[in-house]
Amino acid sequence: QVQLVESGGGLVQPGRSLRLSCAASENIFSINVMGWYRQAPGKQRDMVATITNSGDTNYVDSGRGRFTISRVPEKNTVYLQMNSLKPEDTAVYYCHATKWPYTYWGQGTQVTVSS
Repeated sequence: QVQLVESGGGLVQPGRSLRLSCAASENIFSINVMGWYRQAPGKQRDMVATITNSGDTNYVDSGRGRFTISRVPEKNTVYLQMNSLKPEDTAVYYCHATKWPYTYWGQGTQVTVSS
């Protein structure tokens, strides 16, 4: 079972940046896909960014050019750098891992973008 621990959420003003971290309990190269999802109040949980164990990345359209997903294998950690944040980015952000055929979720971290 893969355990995921997120950190880095908080309150930030529009236009500012925030970096989320997700520490996995095992070697991230053994995990097929890792990523970030978010869920705003009253809405479904949507993909924000993903990275495969071969390094291929994918982003939500609204995040392209503003968000960057990266990893540090030595730390078993995946990051989500979010720049030029907007109020509509406000949500609970969840780390996600797929190690076929299973999927795993972190506990979530709140990101609030407000002046």
